[in-house]
Amino acid sequence: MALGLGVLRLSPAHFWAMSLPELNAALEGLTGAAWAAEPISRHRLGALMDRYPDHSIEQET
Repeated sequence: MALGLGVLRLSPAHFWAMSLPELNAALEGLTGAAWAAEPISRHRLGALMDRYPDHSIEQET
């Protein structure tokens, strides 16, 4: 929000109406840099899923 409202000086209505690709394009226009993250590996995803399951242990019984 700080980026959209503070740095890009968007109105709240315009900020909340933007899609993530639109916000990314606005950021690229501001900085000239692409914000491309490395895709997560299957191993890392599995580790995160083990650490943060979608259900509690109580639901398994």
